[in-house]
Amino acid sequence: MITANETIRREVEKHGVVSFARFMELALYHPGTGYYEREKSPGKRGDFYTSVSVGSLFGELLAFQFAEWLEAEAGNQKPEVRIIEAGAHDGQLAKDILNWLQSHRPKLFSEINYTIIEPSPCRQKWQRETLKDFKNVEWFSNFENLKSKTPNSKLNGIVFSNELLDAFPVRRFGWNAKEKKWFEWGVSFDGDKFVWAKIQNPEFRIQNSELESVLPDNFTLETSPAAESWWRDASKICERGKLLTLDYGLTTEEIFSPARTNGTLRAYFKHRVSDDILANAGEQDITAHINFSAIQKIGEDEGLITEFFDTQSKFLTEILAKAAKSNSFREWNSNQTRQFQTLTHPEHLGRAFRVLVQSR
Repeated sequence: MITANETIRREVEKHGVVSFARFMELALYHPGTGYYEREKSPGKRGDFYTSVSVGSLFGELLAFQFAEWLEAEAGNQKPEVRIIEAGAHDGQLAKDILNWLQSHRPKLFSEINYTIIEPSPCRQKWQRETLKDFKNVEWFSNFENLKSKTPNSKLNGIVFSNELLDAFPVRRFGWNAKEKKWFEWGVSFDGDKFVWAKIQNPEFRIQNSELESVLPDNFTLETSPAAESWWRDASKICERGKLLTLDYGLTTEEIFSPARTNGTLRAYFKHRVSDDILANAGEQDITAHINFSAIQKIGEDEGLITEFFDTQSKFLTEILAKAAKSNSFREWNSNQTRQFQTLTHPEHLGRAFRVLVQSR
């Protein structure tokens, strides 16, 4: 089988230079050989830790919150209620959520249609195996596919993603201070390795032209049209309910911080940050922080109301406080305490991840 590295090299040889977004797309998602198409497990056996790999508590806390939201709206909703998860990887988070709902909210569990948006046949296969004991789960490749195959194309319920948007391909731009203009970073090939190459892009500008006058030479930032498009589509399908994401991200103000002149693009290999983003295509994870200010504005432009934007630590702590009052976690043990500390401690996952909740 042709590797992701070889596939990218062929495109570079054909075009001379490819955009970094195309490089990232092929490195991560090329069928059969892209990083996310290979059966790797996050955690000790993979390249990075996730909230899901910490243990089942993350999904259980989300399940409690989802139940609270859905039960509060029970009198207003139409008969069909969906929880839509996008980017479900191997299905473990869905399993943790559904197990908790089945045990603690059986009536709600029986009414819910759990929908997974998954374009990859490979990942769908992993998810179906993980979730084989649940009969109320269905799959669609995208939102358009969901809308075309359901009587009511508008959603009553919850749309959410966990660590999805930061894995969408990004475009990478640099600032030429001398010429006062932006250029785009592309990828070329030199000898036996991929190298960065500049692509002129006179159309790209930022809204704050005064800011450009003080940016240092080669100031770098990433944009994710794919993530923004996904949030727009998710906003449109949400007729009544919540739209939620948990992810690495920054505000626009933070993106232009003087301390962040090299952007947020990074690669992970065996739990370490890799210095060479272009090395080992298909073998290492590549991510960039999402612009929360941009997606928040997109949701609000589509008529959604922003209910929460803060750290994962604050989000999960507030959920646990509500759960404690309702005795939903009566059998709390030391293992759950350790999981909660990892999920919320600033030096672990609590500060690195942020949460945006919007509603209609």
